[in-house]
Order: sequence, then structure tokens, then C-alpha cells
Amino acid sequence: MSFPIPFVVLLLSLWVACTSCVHRIHVAPLPDEPSSVSIPQSLQLIVSPPSLEGADHRPGITLLKWSQSDLTQAILGYLQQRGTFASVSGEPGDFTLRVASKLFLTSRQGLYHYRIVLQGEMSEAEQAVNSYRAEHTVAGSSVRWVTDSDRVPIEAALRLALKDLTGKIEEDRRFYIKQTEKSAQ
Repeated sequence: MSFPIPFVVLLLSLWVACTSCVHRIHVAPLPDEPSSVSIPQSLQLIVSPPSLEGADHRPGITLLKWSQSDLTQAILGYLQQRGTFASVSGEPGDFTLRVASKLFLTSRQGLYHYRIVLQGEMSEAEQAVNSYRAEHTVAGSSVRWVTDSDRVPIEAALRLALKDLTGKIEEDRRFYIKQTEKSAQ
């Protein structure tokens, strides 16, 4: 069975257009400055896959892919650079921080808006200790033609949400040091 050449060209063109237009997000947010607060404990980071919700209020943002591994590396890199904890890795530590994230894409006043919500749960020895929520919205461009039109505002919103999240954890520094002293006794 053979297909007419124009039909094959059309299908090939559609396939190339659909696969090449996907914005694969890679972010590497860095803190503005290292933390002035130090918690002399190790931290294990566990990150859930990012949840994406588009401007049409349905799950998934068309033409945008953000992998769990990229999000994990982004948050891990931020926390390591921030220096709040003595060490941060995916390996078991004194505390465990589980982070769930959601990215909302909306369109208002002619611009796309990227809102990141981070939900963090701090635990010690499988016992929940504290929960934290941080969210930030950043306005992007009026069009999403290239990957950077998504990547730049997503990275900015993630950086600001991580700044809020780590700031809230740092405010509870005394609690985490007391928890560790109780465990040592």
C-alpha cells in the first residue's frame, strides 16, 4: 500500500512541527546570596514530578515539558548554593524535605503569567515536623514562540518561590536544632 507523496510530506511536516515546538524546560535558579542562617544538619531532598496546569484550566500545558529530574536538579542546586543546611543530597540525612510543585500558566492583560506553588514537608525519621507553602507569579511575554519565552519566567518564579521556602525553613532554625538535640539524647 502506498501513500501519495503530498500526504506523506504533510504527515512528516506535522510530525516535525509538533515535536520541534515542544519547549523542554531546563532551569538552574541560583540564590541571590548565601544564607546567613546555618542549620548544622544534613538534608535529604525528595522531589515529586511537577504538575502543570495550562491557561485553558486543564491539566498539562500544551507544548511544554518539564522533567522531574530537571526540577530535582534545580531545587538541589539552589539548596546547595544557599547553604542553609550543612549538606543537601538525595541520600538519607538528619531531615527529609519532600517538595511537590505545581506550575500554572495563565494569560491576562495580553501577557502569560507563570505561577509556581511549592509545598514542602519537612520530616525527621519518617515523622512529619513542619509543612511549608511558597508561591510566586512572574509575568512572561505576550507570545510563547521560543523555549526561552517559557524558561526565563519559570526559572524566575521558581527562584522566588525557593527563596520564600528556604526563608520560612530558616525562620524555624531553632526548632530544627532542638529536634536534633532531642534525638541525640
